[in-house]
Amino acid sequence: MNIAVKVDESAAAAEAYATPLAELNPAHAQRFQDDTIWPVFERLRREDPVHFTPDSEFGPYWSITRWDDIMAVDTDHEGFSSADGIALANLQAIEEQAKVMGVRRRGGAGFITMDEPEHSVHRKAVSPTVAPSNISSMAPVVRERAGQILDALPIGEAFDWVDLVSKELTAMTLATLFDFPFEDRRKLTYWSDMVTNMPGHGPVKSWEHKGQAMFECFGAFQELWNQRLDGSPNLDLISMLTQNPATRTMTMEEYQGTVILLIVGGNDTTRNTISGSIYALNKNPAQYDKLRADPALIPSMVSETIRYQTPLAHMRRVATRDIEIGGKTIKAGDNVVMWYISGNRDETVIERPNDYIIDRERSRQHLSFGFGVHRCVGNRVAEMQLTIIWEEILKRFPVIDLVGEPVRNYSPFVHGYETMQVIIPARA
Repeated sequence: MNIAVKVDESAAAAEAYATPLAELNPAHAQRFQDDTIWPVFERLRREDPVHFTPDSEFGPYWSITRWDDIMAVDTDHEGFSSADGIALANLQAIEEQAKVMGVRRRGGAGFITMDEPEHSVHRKAVSPTVAPSNISSMAPVVRERAGQILDALPIGEAFDWVDLVSKELTAMTLATLFDFPFEDRRKLTYWSDMVTNMPGHGPVKSWEHKGQAMFECFGAFQELWNQRLDGSPNLDLISMLTQNPATRTMTMEEYQGTVILLIVGGNDTTRNTISGSIYALNKNPAQYDKLRADPALIPSMVSETIRYQTPLAHMRRVATRDIEIGGKTIKAGDNVVMWYISGNRDETVIERPNDYIIDRERSRQHLSFGFGVHRCVGNRVAEMQLTIIWEEILKRFPVIDLVGEPVRNYSPFVHGYETMQVIIPARA
């Protein structure tokens, strides 16, 4: 059982600044689980904003840590390719997965790992499902479900907020977006956790266990594909893919990659921001008071939490040609990591970036959804869910108290929480 322990922040800062720059590996997963990443990125932004790590469990890679440089990479889809995958991949993990699953690749084959023009063709196929009109029609259902989740919570006793609220709401919404069997909705969050974790972390017991879960996931979604291939037109994501001529003939690998993209993308941003908002408000009680006094601040609080939390810490690209950034020459074929989590704390762009301020003037100024052609396709769905859950929370609970420190993900990619114990003292 993982037990969260608050690490000495001053010791973490001392270690971050004492390590020779050439040896600094900002993707070290333990720092993310311990929440000691901040001084590492603070140092890189100041001393080496385009930083090269020559040797790591992910191989050599460049770290881009300042806002402007991240934007330059993210909006240059010709100079920086997504085709090799969007996340740093542990080299040992690739080999182990190859033994079990017979697959040796860094990333999936979903449309986020496609370059233009293929990317836009596949993205366009699913866009109607997350269009404003469809989101508006979904909102009353999401509100009803959010109310049911909150009304079922225990009062006066500790429980895991991640499990009973964050996972449950995202599972319900994902099941609706896929038109997935509602009674099996928690399989979607389980499969997401199996994809994003290594053995010994999250629910993953072994590489064989991970392989079995992926086999089950792909089998279930193959059935949905077969059912909808010649079915009635519908707005769910699978129907959109089967009904669009450009995606109807996609390969099995492309379909499976798209499924994983949609499961993980539809799960992690919303789920970890719901949990992150509870954590941030508890750590900043004056902001919590401000929110209770003025519920109209919910939308800006949601955006501020998405910035402050940064649910996906990075995105990876591969340089297609020699490119100079920040006075450094990145060679063709080099791995380049955009640290959104660092750019969202860039002191030169965001005023008081380490402070959680729910009524910022430009609360939507953040990198968490990315920019350019790969900007998160479901960002409005995430914001809708987050706004609704907090509208319903404030109707019901005067306060939700954090109990101890949460257990965070052991991952430099998914920046979130495995468990978070809270107590609700009373209903409104």
